[in-house]
Amino acid sequence: MISKTVRLFGALALTAVLAACGGASGTSAPGSSSGAQEITLRIGDQKAGSQVLLTAAGELDKLPYKVTWAQFTSGPPLLEAVNAGGVDLGAVGNTPPIFAAAAGSKITVVAADRQNVAGAAVVVPAGSAITGPAQLKGKRVAVAKGSSAHYHLLAVLKKENLTFDDITVSYLQPADALAAFSSGKIDAWAIWDPYTSQAKVANQAKVLVDGTGYVNGYNFQVAGQAALADTAKADAIRDYLTRLQRAKIWANSHQAEWAKVWAKETGLPIEVTTAAAANRTTTPVPIDDALIASEQEMADAFTAGGLFPSKIDFARFADRRFNDIVKKDT
Repeated sequence: MISKTVRLFGALALTAVLAACGGASGTSAPGSSSGAQEITLRIGDQKAGSQVLLTAAGELDKLPYKVTWAQFTSGPPLLEAVNAGGVDLGAVGNTPPIFAAAAGSKITVVAADRQNVAGAAVVVPAGSAITGPAQLKGKRVAVAKGSSAHYHLLAVLKKENLTFDDITVSYLQPADALAAFSSGKIDAWAIWDPYTSQAKVANQAKVLVDGTGYVNGYNFQVAGQAALADTAKADAIRDYLTRLQRAKIWANSHQAEWAKVWAKETGLPIEVTTAAAANRTTTPVPIDDALIASEQEMADAFTAGGLFPSKIDFARFADRRFNDIVKKDT
């Protein structure tokens, strides 16, 4: 199962990397072993989330290194690109690193934050007769495999004493899932923002259940092991993570400004980005024992559910070297 998943993610990742566009640029990176060396940090992104956030917060001005951006449909193909060396790091939810770890990928979680979980949702069409999670039994449910929504769906089913065998799962990337949802080909959709807000605004979707009580709200920056082994790139990653943390704190009190830039850069309706920004109140957190234990619990749930062939040790894929970036007053 894992090998087939990895092959699929690999194909998606390579497509995204080839479509990568140039980003902000600057001079040589701090910490470079060669003063004349120019560092390029290749960053994976989803729905232009990090790129737009950094732009809106003014954090891409005067970078001491170059940045290129590659856009991905979800976290799993982004991490396959990290594993393959196509990008150096990128932002994903709480589940993709677990699937990558299960596949033996050369990835490392280097930074974390915790978000409001209202944007994580299982939605149903406006006229659906489904009013509670227990009624998902026997229904067609779409989810992106290995995404944060995958674990959310697993947790929702488990609470109702259901398993994936009790539903018909359609493993679809967000764009395909939205099309299937809009055309009535699926009964429910497990998703995250901005897609949750998009479904609500464009399709008047109803939130059957959000992430409250089901998910830990963690999101991660995940880097390639080769990038971290390069001193100059590791220094650039530290600077990037610092800027990203400042941008996220800025966004908490500047949601309107962020939403406006997000809509302009992605073409999403302002109503969607405004709702999504409101759902993304973020607190940077260190990679500590509690975080690792929470992720390990999720990994064990996937193993118990038969999605992984054996137990994984999440701690092996976490690096605490950048924890000092997280300030106590955040």
